[in-house]
Amino acid sequence: MDIRRRNNVTVVGPQDAPVLVLAHGFGCDQNMWRLVVPALAERYRVVLFDYVGSGGSDLSSWTQERYSSLDGYAQDVTEVCEALDLTQAVFVGHSVSAMVGVLAAQAAPERIGSLVMVAPSPCYIDDDGYRGGFTSDDIEELLASLEANYLGWSSAMAPVIMGNPDRPELGQELTNSFCATDPDIARVFARTTFLTDSRDDLKGVTVPTLVLECSQDVIAPREVGAYVHAAIPSSRLVTLDATGHCPQLSAPEATARAILDFLDGKP
Repeated sequence: MDIRRRNNVTVVGPQDAPVLVLAHGFGCDQNMWRLVVPALAERYRVVLFDYVGSGGSDLSSWTQERYSSLDGYAQDVTEVCEALDLTQAVFVGHSVSAMVGVLAAQAAPERIGSLVMVAPSPCYIDDDGYRGGFTSDDIEELLASLEANYLGWSSAMAPVIMGNPDRPELGQELTNSFCATDPDIARVFARTTFLTDSRDDLKGVTVPTLVLECSQDVIAPREVGAYVHAAIPSSRLVTLDATGHCPQLSAPEATARAILDFLDGKP
């Protein structure tokens, strides 16, 4: 199988430079990174891809069995890394992809040498001593609404997830991205995203890690960023002066700078 075609792989930047692999979140594709790529690609080889079922990927390769767990998405990551023969790449994962990166780094440690977790959440549901931001009822209601009317759900939820109501074009972009996703695939990805509890997986992270959170994020509140940072001894926590769950769109310059500073070892 041609993994590059299956996952719509794009590679930009200097050929012999260190490699960054950028992974999108639920309902999105690699286009979500376009505003940060120019700054990153000046010094790094940047690999972008779409998970199977998203963007320009080969939809015929999607199966519910594989993509009903984050392991299926982590397998996409490791297979892309293998196809490009990457070693010690920096994996930059947005939202649910932050935890996909944790799994991929554990499955193929020779492929991934460090992690950048952009607006991560290992568990969206509140638990004793843990605030994920949602109750179990909240999540079930969210999923029921999504499954009943995906396009309507997308139009209502995307601007909330994006934040920045003073910049409605950002919410509209996320709405368009959600609506471009096959509803049946989106339903499976949503359940995988919002019902998975990956907190125990954080204990196995040993590579240098940047936890990048926004100052205001309804999907991944700051308590979550603090939790992830505390759970990964080798991590650094940076709070962007940004609103919403997609800082690569709402604050691309600050996002790119935080990533580059981390890679440069700057405090």
